[in-house]
Amino acid sequence: MDIPHVQLVRQTAPQPTVADVAGEVRRQWLASKTATRIKPGMRIAVGCGSRGIKKYLTIAKATIDALKELGADPFVVAAMGSHGGATPHGQRELLASYDIDEAHLGVRVVTDMDATAIGTNSWGQPVWWDRNALAADGVVTVSRVKPHTDFRGRFESGVLKMLVIGLGKRHGADQVHSFGTRGLRDMLPESGKVILEKTPFLGGLAILENANEETAKLEVVDRDDLYDREPPLLEEARRLMGRIPFPALDVLIVGECGKNYSGAGMDPNVVGRMLIEASPEAETNEPRVTRMGVLDVSPESHGNATGIGIADLTTNRALASIDQGPFRMNNLTARFLWRSKLPLGFDTDREVIANCVETCWQPVAEELKFCVVPNTLEVAELWVSATLAAEARANPHLQLVGGPQPLPFDAAGNLVQEKLFPHSVRGRRNGSHGPA
Repeated sequence: MDIPHVQLVRQTAPQPTVADVAGEVRRQWLASKTATRIKPGMRIAVGCGSRGIKKYLTIAKATIDALKELGADPFVVAAMGSHGGATPHGQRELLASYDIDEAHLGVRVVTDMDATAIGTNSWGQPVWWDRNALAADGVVTVSRVKPHTDFRGRFESGVLKMLVIGLGKRHGADQVHSFGTRGLRDMLPESGKVILEKTPFLGGLAILENANEETAKLEVVDRDDLYDREPPLLEEARRLMGRIPFPALDVLIVGECGKNYSGAGMDPNVVGRMLIEASPEAETNEPRVTRMGVLDVSPESHGNATGIGIADLTTNRALASIDQGPFRMNNLTARFLWRSKLPLGFDTDREVIANCVETCWQPVAEELKFCVVPNTLEVAELWVSATLAAEARANPHLQLVGGPQPLPFDAAGNLVQEKLFPHSVRGRRNGSHGPA
């Protein structure tokens, strides 16, 4: 069956946004209960991680400036568990890829991997914490609150996870993940209680993003309010997150997977595939995707193609881009191995897409539900086949733009993703401008 022509669909549902991000960060810190805990001259460690947060530099810089305004002496500590190959150099390189470095922030950035066992949680397990953070007079965090890619619970990705796993360094990440989803869902909050008792953690800036991956809300959560306040922020983030607006797809093509888009490379909350060992797929997961292809691993992932196995087919160049060091370290630490089994590889994008179409269990071309997205973080614009375009016409929050057209392949048979998604991370990286 031929690769179908596609039409651009734009999601148009109104989205909350923060107009002045730096100003709101400052207001949140200065007006917070946490600010009353900060005294002039205190050395404050600012925990920063490795996720692709929109305007992360702006948010981190405004946090540091607010702490200086309160009279503190801030510095940054890496709070990303085992990412970057679990090495100081690798973590420094990851932070610098988001401009979280001395040159942009004007403060020290510390990426040592040393961690100290600070106590034992209610499961009888040790709780680890960053040695440099522990030696500071106070610690604050800057992190996004959003649904996790691996489990469902009262606390998923957010302030508490950064405290336990991010600042737990390799030891903390390994210890929590060794229990699989039970460790993440049930033990993580118990370890957090030890951290609140034994460390100088003061509070964290919670970042919520809308479906367009723009800053939707900023809130400083004080240490005393963490267990009450983070769960409702998580539910708000769940309502806001971007989704593919169709219940079922025969074929989904993802331009790039990567750690900058999701901790799982491709967000299971977006593609509807959890792929967790010994766990059935939830019947409520949407979209229900029959065949999935991914074309590239983002360069921001530094060779860590975690989650590439969520797709069924990929390119040989994506497989060749994998750096076995960080790839194995992250996956063996996380212990979710199914997602990173290597898909079948092909020489060109055209072959990947054609074989996805051929094997998707839908032999009637006129009924094929085919969709292309740039990654699983940026799904405000999608290219879809005629069947899905007809569904879009019935949705008041979906806009059809232009008419059907063939996918743009270059002479080598590879998809020119920048033409489809000029405003995506890849489009901006490669200097694309203007509409597709």
